[in-house]
Amino acid sequence: MTKTEIITAAEKSFNLFSETCNSITEPVLFKKPDDKWSAAENIQHLIISTKMTALAYRLPKFVVKLIGGTPNRPSRTYEELKDKYYKKLADGGRASGLFVPKPIEIKYSKKKLIDNWQNVAAAFIQAVTKNRTEQDLDNYLAKHPLLGRITLRELCYFTIFHTEHHLQAIHKISEKQ
Repeated sequence: MTKTEIITAAEKSFNLFSETCNSITEPVLFKKPDDKWSAAENIQHLIISTKMTALAYRLPKFVVKLIGGTPNRPSRTYEELKDKYYKKLADGGRASGLFVPKPIEIKYSKKKLIDNWQNVAAAFIQAVTKNRTEQDLDNYLAKHPLLGRITLRELCYFTIFHTEHHLQAIHKISEKQ
């Protein structure tokens, strides 16, 4: 995907996620299934991960290079990276550390949670749009907790399908209610 296509796909994914979350009642949004995250916790996880991801596009290039390095291979395709991610999950990979959302209670407010998500999503789009060129996406690496060092283009891909992955989880939660 080109940078323009990435931005369009991310906006579409983020908007669908927001629309779906807005359509869920507050009690369902905050209800915690037995051994899974609640829909609210899925949103919080995406807030955390998307905010962290946006740093790779907001930090100065020399800092990104210092932290992640430069690639010695071309960027993987969207499907290749998605396959790698789902293989990591199948092998037991899970969110850890600061990426694990803290339990959220209904008193937090659905509106506040979704507004927070939308602000983080908009900041991600703005950071990619304004701070990185098409070439930058393939010329810098970022560290990912499950995928290792990936190009900034691959990090964009991850952000898109990661949002869709949690959208599916939220659909499952809301269908059971």
